[in-house]
Amino acid sequence: MDIEDFKKSFEEIEDFRQVGKVKHKLIDILFIGVLASIANANTFLEIGAFAEVKEEWLKKYIDLDYGVPSHDTIQRVFEHLDSKAFNKAFMEWTNKINEHTGGRIIAVDGKTVKGSVDGEKKPIHIVNAWVDENDMILGQIKTSEKSNEITAIPELLDLLFLKDSIVTIDAMGTQKKIAEKIIKKKGDYVLALKGNHETFHKEVADYMKQALEDCFNDIKMSTKITIEKGHGRIEKREYYQTDDIGWFSEKDLWKGLKSIGMVRRTVNYKEKETVEISYYISSLEMPEKGECELFAKAIRKHWGVESCHWMLDVLFKEDNSLVRKNNGAENLSMLRKIALNILKKELPEQKKVSKNMKRFKAGLDDKYLDLIVQNI
Repeated sequence: MDIEDFKKSFEEIEDFRQVGKVKHKLIDILFIGVLASIANANTFLEIGAFAEVKEEWLKKYIDLDYGVPSHDTIQRVFEHLDSKAFNKAFMEWTNKINEHTGGRIIAVDGKTVKGSVDGEKKPIHIVNAWVDENDMILGQIKTSEKSNEITAIPELLDLLFLKDSIVTIDAMGTQKKIAEKIIKKKGDYVLALKGNHETFHKEVADYMKQALEDCFNDIKMSTKITIEKGHGRIEKREYYQTDDIGWFSEKDLWKGLKSIGMVRRTVNYKEKETVEISYYISSLEMPEKGECELFAKAIRKHWGVESCHWMLDVLFKEDNSLVRKNNGAENLSMLRKIALNILKKELPEQKKVSKNMKRFKAGLDDKYLDLIVQNI
């Protein structure tokens, strides 16, 4: 995908500014914002500084008849830009570069932008969707607070292509309507069970505990065990999946429900052992033979969206951002995700370069920044 294809994905966003008083094209400001975010700029002031320093370099890719926009202009544009239209364009771009292979994992999870708190207003909370096959964020939906994930997740799912995909969501999203929406869109789900479904959680936990104590007896149970070692730490994961759910009285209320399962994580580190057990419900069938590979993969891959959240904080200092006005925080978060998706793409002969170093080099070396642009 070349740079022109990338620009076409975003140029359809309607410009809210008054015709006749605009010097800088909206697509040019968006392009500057993305490239600046790649090149180590985390704030609107830094994006403006990037534009000033890189003016001659930018002219290779965009028209700058009136020079570069000031950081004030850049900030005003992103504060008033229609965030839904920006998100739609972002999702159209990611859709073009995704393969849509069967069995891909789409992990959905929320992240609070802590620095966006404004007086009595709570910080914004953004629900993100991540896909394992390309290790990319697919899209986002903003909520006013974490508790509103229940209403935001269906909106995000409406925008996603879910056919033949497996959607993983933490306990907040374990809702009957969400399960039904995933099935209607011809996807599958693996949903976490916790205290928000106290009775259901206890019933599954009691069932799995008894099954393990009885060594399964006549219960069909598919398992998988993995052991990872590194830096003095040993982590053992035991996955269990069964389609023996005839005992569950409300099984028909959960659209597509075919199995339940658990994972037991045992970690030994510095002569200390910790054990954590998590329970899940799923529309995945239990394999007739072999290990519960797909079930285990879905659980294991959910960390991908959490890893992206960590990168947004560590690489882009998202939690330190004090942007609060209008759509500024949401749109700046979108810029970071576009930049992160691009940084995750391997560059020729740059496979061992960290994302942090890629950002650092991009801010210093025009040839390296050219290489990134050419590989968008």
